[in-house]
Amino acid sequence: MADLFSLRGRTAMITGSSQGIGFALARGLAEAGAVIVLNGRNETKLQEAAQTLSAEGATVHTLAFDATDHDAVRAAVDGFESDKGAIDILVNNAGMQHRTELENFPADAFERLLQTNIASVFHVGQAVARHMIGRGAGKIINIASVQTALARPGIAPYTATKGAVGNLTKGMATDWAKHGLQCNAIAPGYFDTPLNAALVADAEFSAWLEKRTPAGRWGNVEELVGACVFLSAPASSFVNGHTLFVDGGITASL
Repeated sequence: MADLFSLRGRTAMITGSSQGIGFALARGLAEAGAVIVLNGRNETKLQEAAQTLSAEGATVHTLAFDATDHDAVRAAVDGFESDKGAIDILVNNAGMQHRTELENFPADAFERLLQTNIASVFHVGQAVARHMIGRGAGKIINIASVQTALARPGIAPYTATKGAVGNLTKGMATDWAKHGLQCNAIAPGYFDTPLNAALVADAEFSAWLEKRTPAGRWGNVEELVGACVFLSAPASSFVNGHTLFVDGGITASL
C-alpha cells in the first residue's frame, strides 16, 4: 500500500513554487520522496525556497523561467531534461488574480490573467508532455480553482481562466492518456495564501466565507498536499481528466 503513494525515484517540477500553494505542494511531494524542481521568475526567491527545502532534507533544483514565454519554457524544460534527467511529474501552479468589477476591468489585466493562468498551462504542459510521451509515462496536475465551477462578483476574467484550466485538463487527458500520461486538476477552495491576503484581512469576507463553507473556515495550504501526492503517485494510474475539488464542501452546498 505504501508503494501506491510513494514518489521515490521521481522528479517533480512545480511552477510558481517559491511561495504559497506551490511551495506547500513542493514540500509535500518532497516528503513523499520526489526530487523537486522549483520554478518561478524571481531567482532570489527561488533560492530562498530551495534552501528551506534542502535544510529539511529534500533534493532540490531551481529552474527560473517565465511560464508565459513559450520559447523560454521550451528551452528551460529541454535543457533540464538533457542535463539533469526526466521530469516525471508536472504541477502547473503559476497563477495570478485581479479583482475589479467587470464593466471596469482593464484590458491589460485581462490579458495578463489569460497569459498567466491558462497560456502558461499550455506552454509548460506541452513542453513537458513531449518528453513524457516519449517515455510512455507522466503525471500532469493543473491547479484549477473553486472558480472553475462557481463565480463571484469582481473576478469574472479569473473565473473564465480557471474554467479554461478545467477544460484544458480534459483535453490533455483526451490526447495524452493513450501515451501513458495521467492529466488531472486540483481545484482549491478558499485558502490562506499570499494571493488571498486581502480577503483574509477582510473581516466581513472571512465571516461570509465561514458561513458559506460547510467546514466553516479557510483552508490551510498543507491540506492540498494529499490530493497532489495521490494524483502524482501510482495510486491514480486510472484517474484521468478529473478535477478534484479541495474546498471544504463549498461547491457541494447552497
